Amino acid sequence: MTKDPDQDRAPNPIDRHVGLRIRMRRKELGISQERLADAIGLTFQQIQKYERAANRVSASKLWEMARALKTSVGYFYEGLGDPGLMSGGDHEDGRDIIHDFLLTPEGMELATLFPQVRRPRVRRRLLDLVRTMAEDADLSDPEPMVLEED
Repeated sequence: MTKDPDQDRAPNPIDRHVGLRIRMRRKELGISQERLADAIGLTFQQIQKYERAANRVSASKLWEMARALKTSVGYFYEGLGDPGLMSGGDHEDGRDIIHDFLLTPEGMELATLFPQVRRPRVRRRLLDLVRTMAEDADLSDPEPMVLEED
């Protein structure tokens, strides 16, 4: 059985998750890529590559990053689940879609602001609104909606 050469080029799901967690923590603290890069002796382009999982983060850099972002190394792995239960297959559960969404400015803003809505009833209504809008988009729009930058 031959291996698909494009499969080797795709980022590892764990690297994608770690990159997303780096970005989320950096944004949460209001730290720019440049500032984080300076703190750990890298270029901002390298931070971008880590966040997009184009490059893997070494253990030593992850340690430095955790220190610079005032968190534990374990923070970057939270949400992955038990390694013994994880399959090596495709992520049909939508993790790639979620990851890609959270890498957009709108995704990050929504992920940051939604937990600040404290009233459960309001949160439920917001979720219902988004669900309805997504269902309407599927029925009426032949092309996916493109988010515009300001």
